[in-house]
Amino acid sequence: MREIIGKVKEKTNIPVYERTIENVVSAVQASSDIWRIVDLSEEPLPLVVTVLETLKEFGYVEFRDGVFLTEKGKKFADEYGIGKREDYTCPHCEGKTVNIDAFSELLEQFKEIVKDRPQPKHEFDQAYVTPETTVARIILMHTRGDLENKEVFVLGDDDLTSIALMLSGLPKRIAVLDIDDRLTKFIEKTADELGYSNIEIFTFDLRKPLPDYALRKFDTFITDPPETVDAIRAFVGRGIATLKGPGCAGYFGITRRESSLDKWREIQKLLLNEFNVVITDIIRNFNEYVNWGYEEETRAWKLLPMKVKPTYNWYKSYMFRIQTLEGSKGYEEEIKDEDIYNDEEASTT
Repeated sequence: MREIIGKVKEKTNIPVYERTIENVVSAVQASSDIWRIVDLSEEPLPLVVTVLETLKEFGYVEFRDGVFLTEKGKKFADEYGIGKREDYTCPHCEGKTVNIDAFSELLEQFKEIVKDRPQPKHEFDQAYVTPETTVARIILMHTRGDLENKEVFVLGDDDLTSIALMLSGLPKRIAVLDIDDRLTKFIEKTADELGYSNIEIFTFDLRKPLPDYALRKFDTFITDPPETVDAIRAFVGRGIATLKGPGCAGYFGITRRESSLDKWREIQKLLLNEFNVVITDIIRNFNEYVNWGYEEETRAWKLLPMKVKPTYNWYKSYMFRIQTLEGSKGYEEEIKDEDIYNDEEASTT
């Protein structure tokens, strides 16, 4: 085991532990599908690939039309007591902890509206969640008292959460901004068709400081940031800056597909120490993303030992809810770095 960890460390700067190797070997026992192995192992994709390639060098796995343990690999798993990774997620709520049937009519309306949505653009690191996930977000925020008669800000909206918010009729006011004018025009068109007037829509680059109209005027924000620490500072920090004061809430997703636990620690330090907010909820794999359609353009495709497109929605993120306290503050400075999307753990860029 120490030799494997040592070899992996020679190839990557992403932190690796004995538990990392266990997670990957356990996932290989559950599936030969490379995307499913990343999903089940809950390690960053670049790290999973490096571990698998190292295990192959040691003769523990082989690559055919998938990834398989060799006889030597099975003995290795037995020696270290590594069993098959099981998945007992609740089949009804799919781990989201909310009853989506409560908003079934809204879900059907939403699905119909977003049939003609703009497709994800690689240049903006876009990927949208399933309609069920978008509606589950509305239900989650409602159950926490963060929607009804509240003023809600959506920062970046490839998921079209603002449309689901309009359909719910719960917020007093909605504001939404996105860098992609295809999305802002689609949302504006939908608002006109629905006759919904309590919404403000802006085309805006979040690397720029928020204008005065957005600062300290909202009760709740939701965003889905890229996963470098700088991007979290930009998106989540901007979100916190929109909030009125103590007792307000923010929602955002963080994956394990592109973020190690070491990065999670840095993100949590940012939330607790720099922004002075408290984490109230972390819901595992709440957000399920539709496959982008541009997989072959991504870093993940370049890294994979076998070039096969995913056959199911493998990319998921945990839903974080934060709440503001006395002394909480957001991030209002300009982000001067042109590329806040990339780090060593990224794979979708």
